[in-house]
Amino acid sequence: MAKVTDTVAALALPVVESAGCKLWDVEYVKEAGSWFLRVYIDKEGGVSINDCEAISRPLSDLLDQADPIEGSYTFEVSSAGADRALKKPEHFAAFLGAEVEIKLYRPREGRKEFVGVLKGFQDGNVTLEIDGDQTVFTKQEIALVRLYLRV
Repeated sequence: MAKVTDTVAALALPVVESAGCKLWDVEYVKEAGSWFLRVYIDKEGGVSINDCEAISRPLSDLLDQADPIEGSYTFEVSSAGADRALKKPEHFAAFLGAEVEIKLYRPREGRKEFVGVLKGFQDGNVTLEIDGDQTVFTKQEIALVRLYLRV
């Protein structure tokens, strides 16, 4: 049986593309006792509230028809965001050379967060250049990788 996120992604892709956007990610998560289905989109020049609305309405109808999720959930369509999480190989490929932040499950060298330039991604392992040195973080130790925004 296909995962909920894969089923929703297959339903969402044509709707998202017809609105002139790209499907970034789909997540189905439980937060504070409630289930949330989130579809993240991206577009050259940025995503507007109108883009989210243009996708949300028809996709909501498709989800009602296909009924891929048992029980109730909150459905959201939003921008992937400037500090978007990188999860898939194509995400990492698109942002090679960009500054990213890695959060670890357990401390390494006394800390759980590292910022550096994304130099590579292979089999879930991420290579960052930090202060001129290349450091490899293994898939098993990485909790999150996302674009880093300097404030």
